[in-house]
Amino acid sequence: MRSIWNGAISFGLVSIPIKLVNATESHAISFRQIHTEDNGRIRYRKVCELEEREVTQAEIGKAYEDADGTMIPITDDDLSHLPIPTARTIEIVAFVPADRIDPLQMDAAYYLAASGAPAAKPYTLLREALKRSNKVAIAKYALRGRERLGMLRVVGDAIAMHGLLWPDEVRAPQGVAPDTPVTIRDKELDLADALMDTLGEVDLEDLHDEYREALEEVIAAKASGESPPQAPAPAAGGKVLDLMAALENSVRAARESRAAAGAEAEVRPLRQGRAAPKEPAGKKSTSTAAKKPAAAKKAAPARKSTSKAAGEGAKKTGAAAAGRATAKKTPAKKSTPRKRSA
Repeated sequence: MRSIWNGAISFGLVSIPIKLVNATESHAISFRQIHTEDNGRIRYRKVCELEEREVTQAEIGKAYEDADGTMIPITDDDLSHLPIPTARTIEIVAFVPADRIDPLQMDAAYYLAASGAPAAKPYTLLREALKRSNKVAIAKYALRGRERLGMLRVVGDAIAMHGLLWPDEVRAPQGVAPDTPVTIRDKELDLADALMDTLGEVDLEDLHDEYREALEEVIAAKASGESPPQAPAPAAGGKVLDLMAALENSVRAARESRAAAGAEAEVRPLRQGRAAPKEPAGKKSTSTAAKKPAAAKKAAPARKSTSKAAGEGAKKTGAAAAGRATAKKTPAKKSTPRKRSA
């Protein structure tokens, strides 16, 4: 990794030569400005307003604009000889517990790399001292034309430094919190706790930039002449007015999502009366016997229709009167006269 600053850590009377390396990188997709009519690049030219001509980068320097508009040139040589000890030194001024640092002050992150073999031992000494103390070091350093505040901590086998905003650069949250009086019930807090427990923790390594991935798909599709993918239709839903219902639905949805992802689901006993219990093996005959009358009822009309058909046949053979009389007297033995006539 390329260093962006060379200097030393001042640890009391100990000096540790180091190189400053960026600890983070941006994967954001950047765009160029174009002329929409012909896709020509839009460029900004650096023009001297006195001479009204474009100037090169080598001709451009820095200056401070005074209150009356006067420009006071400041060179890199002027900045390198600032009369402060932090011009080329990260000066440790204190060691404090990590929880004393307000996250609002956190800024850019850097790695401090030991510069050369002589720096190895004092570098390792500072790293191990930070580990054993469970503290972070507060330091001052100068970078890009200004003095800054930093926090040194151990990351693996390296020392990292987080740039910190000065305390007076962090704005107070005045007028941010709602000023409307609100009452929170214990049941609402319980549901919020349940939702937090259901969502659980996450491994930050599993998180990724979905916006950038979708943007890459759009760029790839347009580059190949295809239509870019369309965004899914937004889920229909109105404004939620019932906070309790929203919390309950959120807990339910979170549990279903975890169950679908293969997470361990919460097991609850079924309520009484939701599902009929299974019949024991010895009671199967009861249900079978209960079904027999229904079968007999269904069979009875079939016998009636058979008897009727037999009566019509007997009418053709001249035995109609005898068949009807027998059917009226003994309805349960309708089949007997039919057998005799046959």
